[in-house]
Amino acid sequence: MLLARLRAGDQAAFRTLVRARHGRLLRLASAFCRNRASAEEVVQDTWLAVITGLHGYSGEAPLAAWINGILVNKAKTRAVRDGRMVAFSDLARAETAGDTFEPERFLADGHWAERFSPWDALTPEREAGDRQLLAGVAEALERLPPAQRAVVLLRDVEGLDSAAICQALEISEANLRVLLHRARVKLRDAADRLVRPR
Repeated sequence: MLLARLRAGDQAAFRTLVRARHGRLLRLASAFCRNRASAEEVVQDTWLAVITGLHGYSGEAPLAAWINGILVNKAKTRAVRDGRMVAFSDLARAETAGDTFEPERFLADGHWAERFSPWDALTPEREAGDRQLLAGVAEALERLPPAQRAVVLLRDVEGLDSAAICQALEISEANLRVLLHRARVKLRDAADRLVRPR
C-alpha cells in the first residue's frame, strides 16, 4: 500500500507520488497565485507539509484530497502574503454575478441540447485535431476566472467530491454548482469553436 510505504520513508514511493501529482498541484496552485514562481513555491511547501504530516494523516479522506487541501491552504496563505487575497467565497460570488444563463442550450433534464458527434476513424488528421482540441481546451482552462478554474480542476480533473471541494475552498454547495456549471459552459464553448470554427 502506498501510504504504508510513504510512512516507512520509501523514497521510491514518494517519487512515484510526486510524479503522479506534481503537475496537477501546480495547475491548482496557479488558480490562486500571481505567477508560476509563486505557484511552484506553494507546491514545494505542500510537498514538505506532506512529508512532515504523513504520520498525522488519518486516512479518512483520499490521499489526493488531503494533499489538495494542504495545497489550497498553502496557496491561500501565499496569496495573503503577496497582498492579493480576496476571500475565495467573495471571489466565487463575484464570478457568478454577471454571467448569463442560456436555457436554450440545455434540455429540461439539464443535459446539453446538442452533443458533439464522435469522429469515425482514427486518422493522422484526427490525431492532429485531437492534439489541437486538447491544447485549446487547456488554454481555455487557464483563461477561466480563478474560482471557476479551481472548481474544475478539483472536480473534473482531480475527481474530488463536492463536500471535499466545498470544505477546501470554503464555499457552499450551491456556489460550487454555479461555478462548475459556468466553467463547463465556457470550456464547452471553447471546444465548440475549435471543432466548428465559425
